[in-house]
Amino acid sequence: MQRLPGVKKRCTPPLQPLSSRPVLTMTPPAMPNPHLIVGADPERLDTWIKFTGNSLCRECRATCCSLPVEVRLKDLLRLGLIDEFEVSEPPRNIAKRLIREGVVARFHQKTGIFTLEQHSSGDCLYLDQKTRLCTVYANRPDTCRNHPQIGPRPGFCAFRPKPASR
Repeated sequence: MQRLPGVKKRCTPPLQPLSSRPVLTMTPPAMPNPHLIVGADPERLDTWIKFTGNSLCRECRATCCSLPVEVRLKDLLRLGLIDEFEVSEPPRNIAKRLIREGVVARFHQKTGIFTLEQHSSGDCLYLDQKTRLCTVYANRPDTCRNHPQIGPRPGFCAFRPKPASR
């Protein structure tokens, strides 16, 4: 190969014609087959199943009780966390006390909604860790009473079957 005067030797190899270059193809990650999912992932609404009645709840490990529970003053009253006379207090003051007591995680002043604290496992404070049953069922908040008719995906629940008994 002859070099022209004043032109230095090329350091990089010459480009190959397009037809001889290796082709890099990217394939999308495999999507899981929804029929093979054993239990729902609470973070993925597409894995939730259609709620067919309370018989489903008896077989579930209370996955809905690991979702954040939003409550209002009437729920706090029903749970016995505040007294009747406290209802007239500014909600911000009630929130400060309940946050200090470790019952409420946060308070949204514009909406008046309190979010209950959760165990380190993500479960509701009122969910019994062994039996997986609600310890305040008769006095549970409206959020729990109305689930799954209202919630992240109305009419669907994050069903996960209880582990098989040994």
